[in-house]
Amino acid sequence: MIDSDTFNMSSISIILGDKFFKKDPQSSDLGRRIVSEGLVMLDSLGFEEFTFKKLAECIASTEASIYRYFKNKHKFLLYLSSYYWAWLEYVIAFETHHISNPSEKLDRIIDIVCGSYDLPKVLDVPGISLSKLRHVIDSESDKTYLNRQVDEINKKGLFRGYKELCGTISSVIEEINPKYEYPKALVSTFMEAAHQQSFFAQHLPSLTELSVGKDLKLEVQIAGFIKHAVKSSLK
Repeated sequence: MIDSDTFNMSSISIILGDKFFKKDPQSSDLGRRIVSEGLVMLDSLGFEEFTFKKLAECIASTEASIYRYFKNKHKFLLYLSSYYWAWLEYVIAFETHHISNPSEKLDRIIDIVCGSYDLPKVLDVPGISLSKLRHVIDSESDKTYLNRQVDEINKKGLFRGYKELCGTISSVIEEINPKYEYPKALVSTFMEAAHQQSFFAQHLPSLTELSVGKDLKLEVQIAGFIKHAVKSSLK
């Protein structure tokens, strides 16, 4: 959920429901440090090596104090992922509300999702490294749902932000081609591809033609690939 005046960046704040945490980390300096430093450490170590014990040592606090905010590191990853999807939905609304042509709007959305569009500094979030957050989404976000607890997590509404974002983008696809049968499947596929192709290009390059060594930035290559795939589907 975004709490703000209409596109008034001076008052924007991202508010997540209490199902993501035991105590709202935005309510205290310690909580905000847990999020900001935890994000940096998670990006550096990866989900498997990241622990609350290591984070506690980093911020000169105690493991118990971190557990007062988050039940476990999976909930922490869910919090960061949902924070990103909420921020992304706001950015899409901010950057496309003036675009009336649905095809142009979809192109802008794909650029934003892929990170190939230069966003104004006013869309930065204090205390959060958006580049590191995006990298965590690329490499770790699938672990929020690729587990045996996915149905239980879904029933609690912890994927709501991601589903609402996909629904928003699906409505643009329906404007472009009302007869297209699979708008939700198309959106969820390209949303995942945006992050997977980045990961593949950096770590499993034989799985993609996209490359970090090309003249074009990787994000621009990914956006171009997704636009091609989406437009071919909508013809």
